[in-house]
Amino acid sequence: MTDSTPLGTPISPLIKPPSMAGRAGVTGSDLQAVEELARAYRSMCEQLGKVIVGQHEVVEQVVTAMFCQGHVLLVGVPGLAKTLLVKTISDVMNLPFKRVQFTPDLMPSDITGTDVLEEDHTTGRRSFRFVRGPIFASMILADEINRTPPKTQAALLEAMQEHRVTAGEHTYELPEPFFVLATQNPIEQEGTYPLPEAQLDRFMFMTVVNYPTADEEVQIMKQATTNYRPAVNKLLDAAAVIQLQQIVRRVPVADHVYAYARDLVRATRPHEKDAPAFIRESIQWGAGPRAGIYLIMAGKARSILHGRVHVTTEDIAQMAHPVLRHRILTTFSAEAAGLSSDKIIDRLLREIPRSQGASSLAATV
Repeated sequence: MTDSTPLGTPISPLIKPPSMAGRAGVTGSDLQAVEELARAYRSMCEQLGKVIVGQHEVVEQVVTAMFCQGHVLLVGVPGLAKTLLVKTISDVMNLPFKRVQFTPDLMPSDITGTDVLEEDHTTGRRSFRFVRGPIFASMILADEINRTPPKTQAALLEAMQEHRVTAGEHTYELPEPFFVLATQNPIEQEGTYPLPEAQLDRFMFMTVVNYPTADEEVQIMKQATTNYRPAVNKLLDAAAVIQLQQIVRRVPVADHVYAYARDLVRATRPHEKDAPAFIRESIQWGAGPRAGIYLIMAGKARSILHGRVHVTTEDIAQMAHPVLRHRILTTFSAEAAGLSSDKIIDRLLREIPRSQGASSLAATV
């Protein structure tokens, strides 16, 4: 079951980053582009605020992942505007949007597309024609992704990693930019199929969508029970988003920040000789190298969104929970004691000082 919103009339993007091919480091043009990106992010938050009440941290994480070419798994109970958030972001970014409702009877071809046999009534010749599925859009909302069997879940793997779809003997490239934003209900587990670790690892962030505050809930009720229908402005387009993604990759990172991200990731692995004792007791398997890559990329994007052209250890620490929480497999004893992955990450952030990255790096040189 799908529904879509067609791409509107092309408009001039709010940001027109200059061409910087072949340049190394941060140039004057880069600095100007960073300022434009930070300003655009504030404008995006203003537009999203017309529709979405609160959820500022969720908005920041989703936008951060998109500028890093990453995918996001949104976890929250029904009714927290997860679907509305994704749809509104696609409107603000002026990107083609498709929503796929994952159900137990959904087949892989319902997502990727299928070959259809057609007959030319003039010549009588028959041939196959590939009919593209809803995955051929820039922004895909995989609603309740854990309600479909693993066979259908796996249909997203190639698209998420390679940005392409293989059907029969042919491979089809997906439009750029390409994002998968999936939703999942953390409470209801009957009739669901938990995502395998390999597919969870494809998501840059697991973002937890919490309940609104008391004041926000009143505002939500006021907006939902009137004729209030806000219109959001289209601030970007596909070409602008791609150029902004390239700018994010050019943000410089100091060696001690790389080392801090490395130490955080390696500390989650119980089999490392330097792993803290509580990690060996609480974790079966820790985060892999992709976690370190995503920590650095998220730190780069966050620094730009906050108007800076360098990454700090604070950026890494702020991104640790959405990057690591779904890459840590806790032990049975930890689950029995109510020790979640978020609590483990909290303790790691307390026990690994920000200066340790610099000192540990120096010790390895």
